Amino acid sequence: MLSSLLEGAYTMFLIWLVLLLAPKAAIPPGLGEGYWHTRGAQMLDSSNRPVRIAGINWYGFETTKAVPGGLDLQDYRTILQTIHSNGYNTVRIPLSNQMVETPTVPTDIKFSNRSGPINADLRGLNSLEILDKIVTYAGSQGLKVILDNHRSEAGDGPESSGLWFSQGYPESAWIADWQMLTRRYAGNPAVLGFDLRNEPHNANSGGACWGCGGTNDWRFAAERAGNAVLAINPRLLIFVEGVDAYENDFYWWGGNLMGVRSSPVRLAVPHQLVYSAHDYGPTESGQPWFSSSMTPASLDAVWNKHWAFIATQDIAPVWLGEFGVEIKPEDSTNPSPVQTMESTWFQSMVALLNRETQIGWTYWSLNGGDRNGLLNDSYDEIKNDARQDALAAIQSPFAIRPGKALSESVVEPVKPSASLIPLAQARPRKGLPSPATLQAATRQPAVSPPPAAPGQTTGVPIHCKVTYTVLNDWRLGYTAGISLRNTGTTPINSWQLTWSFDGDQKITQLWNGRLTQDGQTITLLNESWNAAIPPGSEQAGIGFNAEYTHANQVPVRFYLNGTLCK
Repeated sequence: MLSSLLEGAYTMFLIWLVLLLAPKAAIPPGLGEGYWHTRGAQMLDSSNRPVRIAGINWYGFETTKAVPGGLDLQDYRTILQTIHSNGYNTVRIPLSNQMVETPTVPTDIKFSNRSGPINADLRGLNSLEILDKIVTYAGSQGLKVILDNHRSEAGDGPESSGLWFSQGYPESAWIADWQMLTRRYAGNPAVLGFDLRNEPHNANSGGACWGCGGTNDWRFAAERAGNAVLAINPRLLIFVEGVDAYENDFYWWGGNLMGVRSSPVRLAVPHQLVYSAHDYGPTESGQPWFSSSMTPASLDAVWNKHWAFIATQDIAPVWLGEFGVEIKPEDSTNPSPVQTMESTWFQSMVALLNRETQIGWTYWSLNGGDRNGLLNDSYDEIKNDARQDALAAIQSPFAIRPGKALSESVVEPVKPSASLIPLAQARPRKGLPSPATLQAATRQPAVSPPPAAPGQTTGVPIHCKVTYTVLNDWRLGYTAGISLRNTGTTPINSWQLTWSFDGDQKITQLWNGRLTQDGQTITLLNESWNAAIPPGSEQAGIGFNAEYTHANQVPVRFYLNGTLCK
């Protein structure tokens, strides 16, 4: 009897031991996590799952106040929590070149309200440092951020010239500012991408044109700026708005993308381009297509002619970066003709977005007090009206983690090293390398393999290939990209990449990985969203900025989970 009990206990112990030591299945990353890319008209997350921008605009940084609206009334974290809890997944944040280049400590911000202290951690910060805080906390809430170059000098509304440059801020400064922001938020996939310029216009009056050639050709300028950004971080989405007129067909500022048919934007890095349009109703301005005979079908024809065709014909993704409604669709028992048209326009737009789910959108705006604003005047809750009900029907929440409490600590973004190219030095730099001149490493044996990491499985054979590419080198620093390919038949559920530098390189910023540097030895561990590498697949988008003093020699031997990669 005792022997049988012991045998049973021993059997149960063996079963428990097997379950304990069995490899655990990798937890899939949350929908929308990591950097995004495109395929046809669809945006995809880092795990190749379809995702949709369904967000809201929060303006103010681009104005002379140099701070988002509402921070004189409410804590910035409360505002972001309100955005998240009401189903929005993205925030578009307009900026000015002036705010980026010469940030000031804003005065239109308060540190207490009727509920107690607010914005305590923003005290004494300049506008760019406040942006850091907002970006970081937005990411902690599962929100994505799109930064928008709204205008050159600080002010209200779009740039009056319709161009992406001004006398005080030439194109070289505009590009350099985007490069600086790319480096500033490198490694933070909460920053989804950059809206290169808000509402280019005046195509027929010396402003921005499309496919016309010359200095004012917006399409070529977008390619120059987009390529400069992607040379530093090839995983950011590049959002390119339209113009106002093409072949004498006039439309909303930034909303006319007809030129894409014959003159598309071509970026050096594929699958990172998204076109963007702006569209408004008759209370914004009268247009020929607004009339008493207007129908959803007639509006669909207008939208498809000017911008929606890009998505419906699977050319590229489209993001409706701005649209808004001044009045609620059912706010009057005796509506005026304009109110009736506004209601028809808004309901038709929502119907289009409900039907064409690959088209992303950000409503203008959340700002309380704005005629289109969704937040109340205290900036602590969404107004309970028909607009929010309509937008809720087309929302696409993708973050699985809940919003964090205000008391929880938030990890700050990695700041660029002072020895990386500062803005004043970055302006004159020209001639970023083309893809043809990018330096790719050749793998050669050089050093002995490192020991296995704790908890690492060494008994499962791994077959892998590592591609290390120098994307940009400015003599005292450089940017490199890494991709890991599983060339075997066994899935890789987590990874550790190790190599040694032959020079004095020191990594200062990393994205899509976790870094340990011990002298010349580098160890990178996966993030939660890029841990799995199925057979025949790869994890790309890993990269870093680094400093060096002497020669920048390319590493020659890489180990993935202790196995030398070919």
